[in-house]
Amino acid sequence: MENTSTPNLENGILIDEFPDGEIRQGKVGGDDVIVARRGDMFFALGANCTHYGGPLAKGLIVGDEVRCPLHHACFSLRTGQALRGPAFDSIPCWRVERIGNTLFVREKLSHPTVESASVSSGGVRRPGSIVIVGGGAAGFAAADTLRREGYDGPVTLISADEFAPYDRPNLSKEYLTGQAPEEWIPLRSPDYYADNHIDLVLNARVSALDAKQKRIELQNGTAYDFDALLIATGADPVKIPVPGASDSHLHYLRTFADSTALARKAASATQVIVVGASFIGLEVAASLRERGIRVHVVAPEQQPLERVLGPEIGGMIRRLHETHGVVFHLGQTVARVNGNRAALSGGDEIDADFLVLGVGVSPSLSLAKEAGLKIDRGIVVDQYLETSVPGIFAAGDVARWPDPLTGQLVRIEHWVVAERQGQVAARNMLGRRERFEAVPFFWTQQFGVSMRYVGHAEKWDQVEIEGNLEEMNCAVTYKLNGRRLAVATISRDLLNLEVEAAMEASISKHAVGIA
Repeated sequence: MENTSTPNLENGILIDEFPDGEIRQGKVGGDDVIVARRGDMFFALGANCTHYGGPLAKGLIVGDEVRCPLHHACFSLRTGQALRGPAFDSIPCWRVERIGNTLFVREKLSHPTVESASVSSGGVRRPGSIVIVGGGAAGFAAADTLRREGYDGPVTLISADEFAPYDRPNLSKEYLTGQAPEEWIPLRSPDYYADNHIDLVLNARVSALDAKQKRIELQNGTAYDFDALLIATGADPVKIPVPGASDSHLHYLRTFADSTALARKAASATQVIVVGASFIGLEVAASLRERGIRVHVVAPEQQPLERVLGPEIGGMIRRLHETHGVVFHLGQTVARVNGNRAALSGGDEIDADFLVLGVGVSPSLSLAKEAGLKIDRGIVVDQYLETSVPGIFAAGDVARWPDPLTGQLVRIEHWVVAERQGQVAARNMLGRRERFEAVPFFWTQQFGVSMRYVGHAEKWDQVEIEGNLEEMNCAVTYKLNGRRLAVATISRDLLNLEVEAAMEASISKHAVGIA
C-alpha cells in the first residue's frame, strides 16, 4: 500500500483540495519535494533547507518566498535561489503542470543564471576593487553575494583568523559536544574561494586604514587599494581578571581554535566552572554537561539571561539546566583561584579542572576609530550600512544602524543579522541602495530545547506569555508602551516565522528613517 504521508507527486494533486498558502510534501522519483501554492500559482521545490536541512513543508510562504522554520532562511519560490542567510545554496525546482483540476510535478529544472550587476540601476559604475576586512558571518556573506550578483572585479577577504570562514554558532553546540565532525564547520570547501576568484588572506591583521587614499595596510606591510571597503571585524570576548588563575586555567569561546582547544581539554576533565550566564556561557555549560562533565555556573545575575529575556524565561532555562545536573551559583563571582580550587564571592569553594568565561563581547572598533569613522558604541552606519565616509561600509557585530521599527540606533550580535547585513552591504557597494530592514533573528539550543527569538527589545514594560513555560511550549511577547518589540518561542517555530513576516510588513508601512 502506498504511504499517504509521502505521496507520489507525479500522480497528481487535486487543486480544489489544496488551499492557498499551503505547503505539501511528497516524492518525485527518489527526491523529497514540496509543492507550495500562492494564489493561483504552484511551485515545486526541494523539501529541505540547505542550511541545516530544515523541513520546508513546516515553513511559511511570504510573498514569492518560502521560509525555513528552523533558522528563517529564505528561498525563491520561482527559482529556488537562497535569498537571505543563513542558507547560501539554492534548492532544486521541478516543473509543475496543471491539467484541469489536477496538478502534476514533472521533471527537475536547471537553475537560471544570475544577471550581471557590474552596473547598477541608475547607471552607477561598479567599484574597480572591493576589500572586506573580517572573515566572519558578515564578511563571508558579502564576498559570496558579490559573486552571486555577477561582480567580476577583484574581491579580497582579509581575516585575522587562521581558518577560512566557518559556522560559528556550531562551536558552542554540536561541535563542542563532539556530535559535529570538524569537516562540518567550514562554510565552504577550500576550492570555493579559488573557484570564485576570492582572494582569501588568513592570519592577517590590518594595521592602518587610510580612508582618503582608499588604502589599507597589513601588519606584515602588504597594502591593498580599494574602491569600496566593508569593515566586518566582529567582536572580541570580554576578558575579566581572575586573581590567581593562570592562562591555562582560563578559556574563552569565540573562534574555531578556541572550541577545538576547549573540546580537547574537556576530554580529560571531570568538573568545570562556567563564568557568566550568557547565551554562550549556557550553551557551553549544556555542551560540557552532555559530555558527562560536572558543570557549575557562576554569574552575578539573579536568573540566567534575565537582562535579555526577563526572569520568566531565565527561570525556565535555569530549571532546564538543573534538571540535567548543572549547578548554579547566582549573585556571585569568582573571587580567586588557587590551583584547581576556586573561591566564590559568597564563600563557596569549588574544585575545577578549568574555567570557561562567557561574560559577553565588545565590538572590534580600533581600525574604524583610527581611520576617523563616526563611532557611537559601534561604527555608525546609515540605512544602507554606509559609514560616515562614502564608499566604506560596516556590517555585523561592529555596525550600529537605525532600527526601522523604532528609529533608534542599535547594534546586535546575532549570526543571522550579520550574514544578512553582509549581503545587503555587498549589493550597496555595487550601487544598489537597498535599505537594511531585516527583522533581527537568533536561536539558541540547550539540552535539545531550541528557542527562537525575533525582533529586538533592549527594554520592555510588559511581558505576555502564551502557552506553558514549564512544558516548554510557549510564546513570550515583549512590549514597550503597548508596542510589540520581540517574541521568543519554544516549540512554536511557525509562529516565529509569522511574527517575523508581520514585523516586516509593519516596517514596510511605518518605517522610521534616520537622516
